[in-house]
Amino acid sequence: MSSLDVVAQAFIEMAHRIVYATLATVDRRGRPRSRIIHPYWTWDGRSMTGWVATSPTPVKRDNLRRNPYVSVTYWSPSHDTATAECRCAWVSDDQIRVDVWNLFKEAPPPAGYAPAIVPVWSGGPTAESFAALRLTPWRLRVFPGTVLLGKGGEVLDWRAPDEGSDN
Repeated sequence: MSSLDVVAQAFIEMAHRIVYATLATVDRRGRPRSRIIHPYWTWDGRSMTGWVATSPTPVKRDNLRRNPYVSVTYWSPSHDTATAECRCAWVSDDQIRVDVWNLFKEAPPPAGYAPAIVPVWSGGPTAESFAALRLTPWRLRVFPGTVLLGKGGEVLDWRAPDEGSDN
């Protein structure tokens, strides 16, 4: 197990380079439900937080109400992968939604983008059609493709101290 400081920084570098990830929730029958998302991750030196700009669809709301845990996985053609197992929460506070909107708008490419390009978000960050999700990781894994291909590197794993093994 590696320290959060090491894994968080490696995770964010890989995630922001890859940009798009698959987020999986669980539906009412216990089946996985996945979608492509564009998260932005922050690290303050102590904790890591992911932010997702999204629309609060009934399916997403229902899945996250029943089970607030998600899996977020990035993959690149060089076989770099990064996975964050997270607790996920809807953020309804208008100021935080504005902050998340601006986080994406002001972030450098390729991780940053102008949320206003999404037609359903034309009403801005406080419109009903725009929502923010907060991702709080309890497990992180950074797996460079060079390891898979036998060309060196190191797999980094981190798990929150209060989260026991799931095996």
